[in-house]
Amino acid sequence: MRKLICASFLVLAGCVSTTTTQSPSPQPQAQTAQSKATTPTAAQVSRFKTVVSRVEPVAERMCRQQTSNLNCDFKVVVDDRPQKSPNAFQTLDKSGRPILAFNLPMIAQVRNDDELAFVMGHEAAHHIERHLDQQRNNAMAGAIILGGLAALTGASSGNVDAAADLGANVGARSYSKNHELEADALGTVITRYAGYNPVRGAEFFTQIPDPGDRFLGTHPPNKSRIETVRRVNAGL
Repeated sequence: MRKLICASFLVLAGCVSTTTTQSPSPQPQAQTAQSKATTPTAAQVSRFKTVVSRVEPVAERMCRQQTSNLNCDFKVVVDDRPQKSPNAFQTLDKSGRPILAFNLPMIAQVRNDDELAFVMGHEAAHHIERHLDQQRNNAMAGAIILGGLAALTGASSGNVDAAADLGANVGARSYSKNHELEADALGTVITRYAGYNPVRGAEFFTQIPDPGDRFLGTHPPNKSRIETVRRVNAGL
């Protein structure tokens, strides 16, 4: 476990990357009329550090228990670029170390410790479940399939490239809803074991727009996510 690092976080390229730096799928942007703070107060920064100190070791322990040959040394960073909407995501640095990143509006707008802990547990769960690897593999498969079909029909090289790009996008999104629900489930366990209330934490979903059940949407309906958290928590 490492201490909290607060630094400008570099923009990571692409929705799905085949380089050593991987970037996350876009997260829903939370914005409410009641809470639009973009800079956390000293008390909120202190709360963030406390939650990190409790959730990070639990996430690392669960990662080591449930995986093999996976880097479980989480590093929590603060994305301090000027932004209006709260966001958190999981990615990897060039060495493969898992990064949990939170921007300033996220730290400022979560309403309590439980919400912050749940978001942190959810992002850690993405790494433990190896979702970035799965997303990349699905994207590559989609690109090969649609690009290959276009080539077989005699399409131009430009159209083949366009088909491959479309296939990569479809492939990356194909299991994203399941990934989110899996991360919600494991995030519930991490949150609970860290001493927080995941059901109260999942109320964070009431602050963000409900994506509904759109075809190829990246996130499941908020209702499904809250139900998943309640179900898993009831079994702990």
